[in-house]
Amino acid sequence: MRGSLWHLGQSVTRRLAQADKKAAARRFFASETDLKKTVLYDFHVANGGKMVPFAGWSMPIQYKDSIMDSTVNCRENGGLFDVSHMCGLSLKGKDCVAFLEKLVIADVAGLTPGTGTLTVFTNEKGGAIDDSVVTKVKDDHIYLVVNAGCRDKDLAHIEEHMKAFKSKGGNVSWHIHDERSLLALQGPLAAPVLQHLTKDDLSKLYFGEFRILGINGATCFLTRTGYTGEDGFEISVPSENALDLAKAILEKSEGKVRLTGLGARDSLRLEAGLCLYGNDMEQHITPVEAGLTWAIGKRRRAEGGFLGAEVILKQLEEGPTIRRVGFTSSGPPPRSHSEVQDEKGNNIGEITSGGFSPCLKKNIAMGYVKSGLHKAGTKAKILVRGKAYDGVVTKMPFVPTKYYKPS
Repeated sequence: MRGSLWHLGQSVTRRLAQADKKAAARRFFASETDLKKTVLYDFHVANGGKMVPFAGWSMPIQYKDSIMDSTVNCRENGGLFDVSHMCGLSLKGKDCVAFLEKLVIADVAGLTPGTGTLTVFTNEKGGAIDDSVVTKVKDDHIYLVVNAGCRDKDLAHIEEHMKAFKSKGGNVSWHIHDERSLLALQGPLAAPVLQHLTKDDLSKLYFGEFRILGINGATCFLTRTGYTGEDGFEISVPSENALDLAKAILEKSEGKVRLTGLGARDSLRLEAGLCLYGNDMEQHITPVEAGLTWAIGKRRRAEGGFLGAEVILKQLEEGPTIRRVGFTSSGPPPRSHSEVQDEKGNNIGEITSGGFSPCLKKNIAMGYVKSGLHKAGTKAKILVRGKAYDGVVTKMPFVPTKYYKPS
């Protein structure tokens, strides 16, 4: 068991580094002082956080417990994650929805105020620049969060298109929320624990919904969402209140909700079948290939109007040539870039994320295969360190999701 624990830690560290190759390079060339620190940095260290470079930040990969235990505890009780390295921003102005719809695949106009959705920023070829959760706060206010490793690229992309949009008379402005921190509270105890700290009735806030409310005395942006497959929340809190809020959450849970690092976050999202940008989604992969067709709004399929729409709408009509699928396998856990073969030894695809599932106690992975070979139950061979092991295409999520939706 210890061997597989060590492999899990190694695989997670590798996977996170691959997702941000710049961070991997910084590991060798940057001193600790070059890395940005969240306001909870000292709190992480004091609580046994093992800090690693990630997307230019010093972040906890795990604490005193193992990644294995931490993953299981999040599903059984709860986990509190510092995700302040991610970039929150607001778009405002009467044309902010029309502007954003030029850049993403979602039907943002069709969102009810106070609701959000997962979306993808696309390039001219239909490839993914980044994935993001986009919330329509009001008709003239959009709140979104983009990945830390994509921050500079995303902001430059948005800014470039905003300048062109405004030069034609479009009314839109933006604000990057560097004055706020972001915490993710996930797991079955998330709602009961957070309810102790707010007067608002959280039982009326469903998956994907957003509210601005007081939590532990601070004005927070609260979204019922997450990256684990569990019920939970992402809490944008003024940075000066972040430490008090983190302490209050841990205290109210009586030790059951634990500080949880990037290692368990990666295991949890893989079990939930969710993409990690830089591994499972990249500039050359379209949302259709990535299995995110559901995120392309019905109106957007009819009208297009976003970057790369021609490519994407053609794929919707004709079907993509490759598709993202899940796998279970024997032998050592598959790794990113492990080759996938059919039973005759022909190359049919590649693994993009893989590891040992702490909750299922078996190997799980995701990757891309040729269309036609993507059906659940299709047998495959997965090459790990040059040796072929039995694999089978498996439906995702591997662990059932527990999102809080109206019954």
